[in-house]
Amino acid sequence: MASRIISKRIVPLLDRVLIQRVKPEEKTASGIFIPQKAQETLNHGEVIAVGPGYRNDKGELVPVSVKPGDQVILPAYGGTDVKFEKEEYLLFKDSELLAKLES
Repeated sequence: MASRIISKRIVPLLDRVLIQRVKPEEKTASGIFIPQKAQETLNHGEVIAVGPGYRNDKGELVPVSVKPGDQVILPAYGGTDVKFEKEEYLLFKDSELLAKLES
């Protein structure tokens, strides 16, 4: 019997954006480990995947304002937690994102 490997990935619908929050530093520059309770939750992340957008009242497709790889600032609350293949992500509507970081 042949073994089939099915690769799954998350594809957001409509104007939803899949974000992976930036992980906080686990140790200081001098090498001291920071306890997990003392690590702060960072309010920015990287866009992993985006939906195609939504349709306005005229039926026109309005695309999302970010693309995979963009760095964004997240609101303090909101989003839907998604756990997939041992990784944690957040799912937001495009309009809920606060800003895009540019270099």
